[in-house]
Amino acid sequence: MTKILPSVILILIHFPVFSQRAGNPDWWLGSIHRADGHNIVFNFEWKKEKGKTVWYIRNAAERIKVKNIALKADSIIVQMPVFESQFRLRRTGNELTGIWIKGGSEKTQVIPFTAVPDKRRFAVSKSTDKNIAGRWSANFVSTNQMSSLSVAEFKQQGNAVAGTFLTPTGDYRYLEGVLDGDSLMLSCFDGGHAYLFTAKIENNNTISSGWHYAGAAGKETWTAIRNDTATLSYEEAAMYLRPGEDKLNFTFNDLDGKPISINDARFKNKVVVLQIMGSWCPNCMDETAFLSDYYNKNKQRGVEIVSLAYEYSTDTERSIKSLKKFQQRFNVQYPILLTGVTVNDSLKTQKTLPQLTEIKTFPSSVVLDKKGNVRKLDTGFNGPATGEHYTQYVKEFEATIDKLLGEK
Repeated sequence: MTKILPSVILILIHFPVFSQRAGNPDWWLGSIHRADGHNIVFNFEWKKEKGKTVWYIRNAAERIKVKNIALKADSIIVQMPVFESQFRLRRTGNELTGIWIKGGSEKTQVIPFTAVPDKRRFAVSKSTDKNIAGRWSANFVSTNQMSSLSVAEFKQQGNAVAGTFLTPTGDYRYLEGVLDGDSLMLSCFDGGHAYLFTAKIENNNTISSGWHYAGAAGKETWTAIRNDTATLSYEEAAMYLRPGEDKLNFTFNDLDGKPISINDARFKNKVVVLQIMGSWCPNCMDETAFLSDYYNKNKQRGVEIVSLAYEYSTDTERSIKSLKKFQQRFNVQYPILLTGVTVNDSLKTQKTLPQLTEIKTFPSSVVLDKKGNVRKLDTGFNGPATGEHYTQYVKEFEATIDKLLGEK
């Protein structure tokens, strides 16, 4: 998710079933060490499958399988299955030390990393008498003092908490954490996102002193007040057709260098879903998983999907390498096209899809009917971490496609 707009919703996801027992040799606690000392932690299971080492990174109900692990003596190189993200580690006894490397639009982040055997994400020293279950109105303030209203929902099981932040541009995926007395701690790591959220629970109606730490140095504050009717507006993230336009017109190369146009025969008399995405985007990962599965089950009905990728750089080789991770990880059978325009290019919409108003959020999607007319524009994506919101998204998506397939 690209956080272009600051409004946020926090939605709870299913609680993971796990023991809080420390020291399990199969389970490890990883720590990404920020310079300010606010380390971002996550758990992973270290296993052998068919003679090969694999990791399963745990974020609440999610398990991310990591298969590309190279072992040489005491050195370990772990490539994340998507994103430009890897660990370079050295193992000494029951400790891993090394670095997490993550590609970026301006520079590559290199952050110290350690891990030790421990199934706990956060140590709990105190029971809690606080109950934060319910719906909240929250406020986030960035370092440049930009303030945004948001909505939050929590569930709580003893000390355990799990959830996700959802904004008009997408959600923060699976978060997992605890309430230690009156202190809330939540974290997430998926190779793209590396987040830590902390806050103080003043009482059952007030959350104060909240901080959100992202990656190597990002941070913002947040607070919340209980509000059962809090809502979120998506209008500021919306995308529209420009006046006088009703169709799209583009041609870009696929990952094999073959030019593909929306005017090609394969798209004629088909309902077409255009996915606007990037290989750097965690919400695009979730949307790609959904769209790939949907396409493979429904393409024979007259549905086509095509992705337009906006990457971190104009380096074609780098972009294709990263996009092929997506393609292989999710068995993508529809075309992924490289626009050659970066996500941070202020003129990206004019250069690629001039029929539309500004692209503000990744992922976004455009649905075309059998005549090639734009029938729906959807910004943001409610992924599986949002529970019922994802279920509703899928229901509405399928209803839209079914309706258009039924048209003459």
